[in-house]
Amino acid sequence: MPWMPQDLVVFCRKFESNEGYGDMAGILTDLNRTVIAGFILAAILFILYYATQGYSGAEFGVFFFRWLHVLSGVMWIGLLWYFNFVQIPSMPKIPDDQKPAIGKVIAPAALFWFRWGAMATIITGLILGMMNGYLVDAILLGQGSEGTAKDTMIGIGMWLGTIMWANVWFVIWPNQKRVLGMVEATAEEKAASARTAMLFSRTNTLLSFPMLFAMVSAQNLY
Repeated sequence: MPWMPQDLVVFCRKFESNEGYGDMAGILTDLNRTVIAGFILAAILFILYYATQGYSGAEFGVFFFRWLHVLSGVMWIGLLWYFNFVQIPSMPKIPDDQKPAIGKVIAPAALFWFRWGAMATIITGLILGMMNGYLVDAILLGQGSEGTAKDTMIGIGMWLGTIMWANVWFVIWPNQKRVLGMVEATAEEKAASARTAMLFSRTNTLLSFPMLFAMVSAQNLY
């Protein structure tokens, strides 16, 4: 007999009440446990790779830093798009008495992961470039003696990512600290900082599309 929609309803109700699914609910209701479980599943996939493909330290090292680079980039760009596609457009619709919760609770936490996601992305990207031997040629946009079209494209992505990282750490974050009251500022200064942070965040959103195109195309089209 096929699984029916009512079976799904029963499953969800049992899950919510922990009836028969307590262990899984205990994992999913705690973020730390959820993340640890995710890494455990990734470790199982590594064991599967090791068992079927053998192990090459050099190859796995490059893959590992590419994996970290992607994880960091997902965190960074995901939050960038959250700010620009969700939070900023929604702020005018939020009642004034509820807005302090955004500034005092949600924004500081999101900005923490946002800026450190950016830092981790650029560090792992530089390490990856060194390990693959294209870092200098990419920085030179493929114009070095051994540069290629692929180096040019990934170099464009690297430079766009570097500009975006600098915007986060040297423009967006300092201005957001004034907006959130972490640094003393007048009402006029806070308003000016909010606009500056928004404009540079929008700039990063604009740059994110060609940056991702350059990075992905360098790996798949060249």
